[in-house]
Amino acid sequence: MTFEQLMDYAIEQDCSDVHITVGTNLAVRRYGVLHILDERPTAEESLAMIYTILSNEEIARVEAGEDVDLGLMIDNEIRIRANVYHQRNNLACSIRLLMAQIPEFEDLGLPEVVKSMATAKSGIILVTGPTGSGKTTTMSAIVDYINKNEAKHVITIEDPIEYIYPHNRAMIHQRELHRDTDSFASALLSSLREDPDIIYVGEMRDFETIAAAITAAETGHLVLATLHTCGAAQTINRIIDGSPADKQAIIRQQFATNIRGVISQLLLPIKDGTGRILATEIMIGTTAIKNLILEDKIQMIHGTMQSSRSLGMHTLNEDLIRLYKEGFLSYQTIADATYDLQDLEKTLGLNKPIGGAY
Repeated sequence: MTFEQLMDYAIEQDCSDVHITVGTNLAVRRYGVLHILDERPTAEESLAMIYTILSNEEIARVEAGEDVDLGLMIDNEIRIRANVYHQRNNLACSIRLLMAQIPEFEDLGLPEVVKSMATAKSGIILVTGPTGSGKTTTMSAIVDYINKNEAKHVITIEDPIEYIYPHNRAMIHQRELHRDTDSFASALLSSLREDPDIIYVGEMRDFETIAAAITAAETGHLVLATLHTCGAAQTINRIIDGSPADKQAIIRQQFATNIRGVISQLLLPIKDGTGRILATEIMIGTTAIKNLILEDKIQMIHGTMQSSRSLGMHTLNEDLIRLYKEGFLSYQTIADATYDLQDLEKTLGLNKPIGGAY
């Protein structure tokens, strides 16, 4: 099997990820489930597949013992994100297949309120969720919406660049970590001198990046960023608790002032096995939410979101229950996905243990 044949198979089977490991079988991830294929290329064939996507410079880095992240277009149709790494004295490669076209909000199942967030003049919007939950795709839809509707200057800082945005109404400059800049934090600070309206940060990984993002928001920019957290409350705690103890008070105040919204999401398998569907939690930075953050009453945010549905907010459980009642998700799926099982069971009026028939 050639690399091209492997990609054709993955696209045909609607796979999200492909794994090539020298010395063993190929593998793919489909609808969140990993499948080991019968195909077992020779070591030379596996290396040839991996080297197909690498430049001469990247091959030299890999052969010198480095891991390499990259994003590229294959066949002018599908864009991929790949990581080439070393394991057991051999090479391996994990490839994420991205959508051929940047999706619309409606295609993803994102709530309409996200469009309102995207038109904010300043502040911070966070898209959160575990690995593989579609954060990058959601963020790309937000950037694309801005590109089509707002005359703005957008700077993205990505690792690696995944989707390419042609100039439309907006002007978009994309910077890739390790190619165009040394770090998210330095690129953020540099971007403040580049006349941006909007700055998209691929991931807020450390305090330096968090602090730089908040500084950018405070100086009148809209900052878009992702985090590997589940739920609005955990996201807020991660931002504040991840800061040095002597900085937490000021970070709390700055974050409360500048937060515009948190979109927390999961991609879950549809009950009939035909794909996956998006479940979301939406928190909007209203005055009530800001005050709870300032007063360190994060545990009360959940209740405020429940009572603010008219403003576009909802909890993850509310969306899980909606998808369950509409027939998309099984009970076991939503029970596994929730971070508050007791609340889920209480809302559904169920007392049966997990594993029972629903």
